[in-house]
Amino acid sequence: MGFNLFPPPAPHKPLLPEEQVNSSYWKLRLQVFAGIFLGYTAYYFVRKNFSFAIPDLIKNEGYTKGELGFAFSALSIAYGFSKFLMGNLSDRSNARIFLSAGLILSSLTMVCMGFFPFATSSITVMFVLLFINGWFQGMGWPPCGRVVVHWYSVRERGTAMSIWNLAHNVGGFLVGPLTIWAIEIFMDWQSKLYFPGMVAIVFSIIAYFLVRDTPQSCGLPPIEEYNNDYPKSYDASQEKEFTAKEIFFKYVFNNRMLWYIAIANAFVYLVRNGIVNWAPTFLGEAKGYTQTQAAWASSVYELAAIPGTILCGVLSDRIFKGRRAPVTIIYMALTLVFVLVYWKNPSGNQLLQNISLWGIGFLIYGPVMLIGVQALDLVPKKAAGTAAGLTGLFGYFIGDLMANAAIGSLVDKYGWDACFIAIVIACLLAIFFTSFTWNREKRNLASK
Repeated sequence: MGFNLFPPPAPHKPLLPEEQVNSSYWKLRLQVFAGIFLGYTAYYFVRKNFSFAIPDLIKNEGYTKGELGFAFSALSIAYGFSKFLMGNLSDRSNARIFLSAGLILSSLTMVCMGFFPFATSSITVMFVLLFINGWFQGMGWPPCGRVVVHWYSVRERGTAMSIWNLAHNVGGFLVGPLTIWAIEIFMDWQSKLYFPGMVAIVFSIIAYFLVRDTPQSCGLPPIEEYNNDYPKSYDASQEKEFTAKEIFFKYVFNNRMLWYIAIANAFVYLVRNGIVNWAPTFLGEAKGYTQTQAAWASSVYELAAIPGTILCGVLSDRIFKGRRAPVTIIYMALTLVFVLVYWKNPSGNQLLQNISLWGIGFLIYGPVMLIGVQALDLVPKKAAGTAAGLTGLFGYFIGDLMANAAIGSLVDKYGWDACFIAIVIACLLAIFFTSFTWNREKRNLASK
């Protein structure tokens, strides 16, 4: 098995009597899904809460926006690499323990940042702590992906992942109320850092008691056997655990389709964050919105993602029978249309401007989710975390950084038209690289 900091995958138990399999599978699938949903929701409590403390750090500690933005960038940099490297570790670990341990470690980092004055005494210290937090944050997605591929077969995985993906939106939404309650309870701004961490630790305990590693660890057959849903590439040897070398070099680095969707993911992230991160500024400078109007329009962008993401997953499962590439391409093509309207809205009509922004929000989160699902589909279950980590590395370290640094520089030097030309090109390149997987995915995932 090789070196592993965390306990290895839970051992298989003898099969339960046949008459108990159906009831146990039904109950445990709901239970583990609730565990990974609540667990990943809480990861956002300690990923996004720092942004709510930024105004206080500016007012009370005298930092500039640029300094704090630099410190905050450490989280994204660390997260991109960690999701890939810790994803490989999660493939060789018990998901139940891995998910909870990462959440506790991430939470403790933010608790320390809030409790100890030295933690916010300099940009360097905050950069280091946020980098550490970002690294532990990378322990969240991979074990959730591992759980989904073991408990949901290919033709239901898109729907399951689309619902689980809403944990991003729920967690991101709840951070605001948590920081408000923190101030009301503790009466100091530092509570915005440590109180969400305290709540997240409680969630980590709940997740530990709900999550189970694999069906076999509960005396149940593999999900492919239970659902009679065998992808063409499946064989029984994939139920054994792999070494790190096997995962990296046999199933990930040599998987050309995985590289295609990883590159596509970088451009999808550029579109998503290039729109939402700059929406308040663009609407104010180019479209004449007030700060309140721009903030309201931008907030609905996130809410629009909820029905769009669920529909995306259902379409990939029900209409395209487990294929992800066609839906990703359709969604990105429609995103391109809404981007053009959002950019070039000739009438200046604010309702049309808002609808185009919300349309992008409705559409773009579907490909973000679905590329992650496709990565899970393209490798054996025991390599799922590493595969998803590779796409995440491209999304966060390349796409996210380009959306922030590159887009900002383009606007400063050449204006908003240059920004939207880059976003349009990113839409086209996302479609282009995803299209390489169209036929190969169909062949690979065809049922026996």
